[in-house]
Amino acid sequence: MAVLPMYDLPPLRAATDALWAFVATHLRAAGERDVPDALDRTLGHVASWQHPSLLLGQACEYPLAVRYGAAVQRLATPTYAVPGGGPGRYSSVIVVRRDEQARELGALRGRVCAINERDSNSGMNLLRAAIAPLAGGTCFFAAVIESGAHWSSARLVADGEADVAAIDCVTFAHLAVADPALVGRLRPLGFTPSSPALPFVTAAATPPVTVARLRAALQDAMRSPLLAEARRVLCLAGLEPSPEPAYETVRALERAARERGYPVLC
Repeated sequence: MAVLPMYDLPPLRAATDALWAFVATHLRAAGERDVPDALDRTLGHVASWQHPSLLLGQACEYPLAVRYGAAVQRLATPTYAVPGGGPGRYSSVIVVRRDEQARELGALRGRVCAINERDSNSGMNLLRAAIAPLAGGTCFFAAVIESGAHWSSARLVADGEADVAAIDCVTFAHLAVADPALVGRLRPLGFTPSSPALPFVTAAATPPVTVARLRAALQDAMRSPLLAEARRVLCLAGLEPSPEPAYETVRALERAARERGYPVLC
């Protein structure tokens, strides 16, 4: 099974399919059997991380750190050519409505925040790291709404149902193409601290020879002229080895927030 759901917005699906087709061809040529022809789009991202037959997926470091890390092996971490990105790293864009008067995060105390998921690194953990120095050990927001997706969080802010959200910088760059009218109703207030970007992963039980073939296929996908257009659409600029020790950056951000008396985004 192969699943790449993390940035699978409708306008990107042809490029994502092209990436998988290239990797699948490389794997078969290397002698790998049981390589799926197409990506599975029926399984949610959390379920995919726990699937024992996961050949290739992509995951968020914070939920891996706190809950699902034992189920997968990290293969490599992509670099995205977007504002807020860096070699193997990313951050979140803190967005408010276009007509919002606040010019700094501290001015949003007592307002309503939208997050995609409670265990999201980009939507929650990185934002918590940005808020913790401002919160003074007390709740900062009047309410936190869980939207289910970054796109939905952006809509809540634009529609006035929330005042602020942290949007994965890669997703925000894709939304500028997929939904420019929505992005035009928002204003970036700044960036959160950064952390390792979303790694490509495989199941914990995937044998070493297959892991090596997957890494080689992904590296070739970042260099092949056949995928130049797909990489442009996906904003992919390269791969970095997944950092070690595992998940230390996202855990350190969580620890720092706890030490400031702000263990929960609120």
